[in-house]
Amino acid sequence: MNGGGAGARHDVDGGGRVFDLGYRRYAGAREGRARARRALFANGVRTCFGLGRGAWQKALMLLFFGAAMAPAAFLIIVNGLFSDFGGVPDIIDLPGADEYYRNVSPVLLVFAAIIAPELLCPDRRDGVIHLYFARPLTAADYVIGRWTAFFAVSLALIYSGQALLLAGLTMAAPEPLEYLRGNWLDFPRSLGAGAAVAVVTTTIPLAVAAFTPRRAYASVAVIGAFVFTGIAAAVLAESVGAWSMLIDAGSAQVSVNDIIFGTYDDSLDGNLPAAAAIGWYAVVAIVPAALLWNRYRRIAE
Repeated sequence: MNGGGAGARHDVDGGGRVFDLGYRRYAGAREGRARARRALFANGVRTCFGLGRGAWQKALMLLFFGAAMAPAAFLIIVNGLFSDFGGVPDIIDLPGADEYYRNVSPVLLVFAAIIAPELLCPDRRDGVIHLYFARPLTAADYVIGRWTAFFAVSLALIYSGQALLLAGLTMAAPEPLEYLRGNWLDFPRSLGAGAAVAVVTTTIPLAVAAFTPRRAYASVAVIGAFVFTGIAAAVLAESVGAWSMLIDAGSAQVSVNDIIFGTYDDSLDGNLPAAAAIGWYAVVAIVPAALLWNRYRRIAE
């Protein structure tokens, strides 16, 4: 704007007044959609950890991390207690790295049910989602930004306990180097299994939360999606056998975990053929992701 500087007043004929407020064009760097995507990701991570919010939100994540690492800490303590007596007796069957995710699945379920709605529901309830789409952001940008943020936090939660367990078992072994040589495959397997679990833990809760602006409703629906499908699968197991697992939303990642660790036995009653278990995992991961993207594509139109 031209004129006598910011705040200058000019009298015009007819008694009107024109104020020069000194507006200037933005002359900084224009970072485009990439910067917006990074901002969405960073905001999502901060939301998950409760940064910039009250003490309760921060304490909640500490509780989740503590609960995820508690089984690992227990196993380390037990191994340490028996290490002076030649190791854990054979009559005590302690779970190992391959069973860790099965043991912490209730913690992951509650975590996903509470935290996932925080990323999506407030944006729609408060109308902020329309401000996002008023900028050069697409529905895919928004979904990817929120999904990757929650996936990263889920991975951190899942890996925290597994890393503690593997480190503790190694250090508690009478011969740590011998333990590493005999169990080194547990480390890459843990990474792969953790990522497989995190994909489902991320995708299904976000897909459920995409269809309600109420966080409480979304949390109940997420828990119901896992609990009731598990109950239904157990009830139908008598009539349809292992194929009842195809309606259990929580069985897919457990089966893939066992396949990665090499402990999956598809000859046992209740287990699907390995190929079917992997295919079901793909369905559980892809279909909710498609529903999530389609929901926000419609909102952005």
